[in-house]
Amino acid sequence: MSFPLFSGRSALRRLHQTVRRNISRRHQARFESSKQTFTGNGGAEAGKQQSKQWTIPGPGWGWIEPLGAPLRAYGNMQKRSPILTQLESTLIIYYLGDVSAQIMQTNAFADASYEPARGLKALTIGLISSIPSYKWFLFLGRHFNYSSHLVSIGVKILVNQTVFTPVFNTYFFGMQSLLSGSTLEEAKRRVFDTVPVSWRNSWKVWPLVTAFSFTFIPPQSRSVFAGVIAIFWQTYLSWLNKNAEAGEKGRAQADEGTAKVDSSKSTTRG
Repeated sequence: MSFPLFSGRSALRRLHQTVRRNISRRHQARFESSKQTFTGNGGAEAGKQQSKQWTIPGPGWGWIEPLGAPLRAYGNMQKRSPILTQLESTLIIYYLGDVSAQIMQTNAFADASYEPARGLKALTIGLISSIPSYKWFLFLGRHFNYSSHLVSIGVKILVNQTVFTPVFNTYFFGMQSLLSGSTLEEAKRRVFDTVPVSWRNSWKVWPLVTAFSFTFIPPQSRSVFAGVIAIFWQTYLSWLNKNAEAGEKGRAQADEGTAKVDSSKSTTRG
């Protein structure tokens, strides 16, 4: 009677050992598979996927991670309807830039002196320039790409600064003047007063923005990245335009005063 019992215990022991070996093999297979994902061909593929999704290197950029969801949502919107998304983004950028400039110059909200007409002019200028600007940066991204990344970035910066920036600034300040009711001659004077200064100062900002954008930012997110910077740039342009407008009014008043003095002198002599 003891032999069958002993035989049954041996069978259970062998079954138990077999189960343990199978479990151990499965764990080992999973470990090797996960190891290969990070170190083997799978790691290379995962690295490629990761580089496509996130191109900014280094752990110091981890604070941007919470912005991933809004950026992806914006990218999806842009894929579905790029023109409409660009128009809406531009209107927001120009509105915020004008509001910021008014706050800086007149403390608009504290003094309840916000100028809606000025904001409407900014929105009109942004609406007209939105699509041409969008098409220009798409063109810039598709062209001037060479084997050397540094050469490509340098040429893009040079072309952008020598072609787009002066043309856009001429349009911006000329339209600001014309929409304010100025004549063509006055608009021309406004352009001469503001474009050279704004073009020189643009070299302090936009080359770095362009280099960073075309190096680290995915194409679908470049416009929103540039848009954030453009809020501050539009603030500066609005401030510069307002100062030029004030200077023109001062010169006009001075000329009017001189004309009155000359008139009174001629009257006295007569």
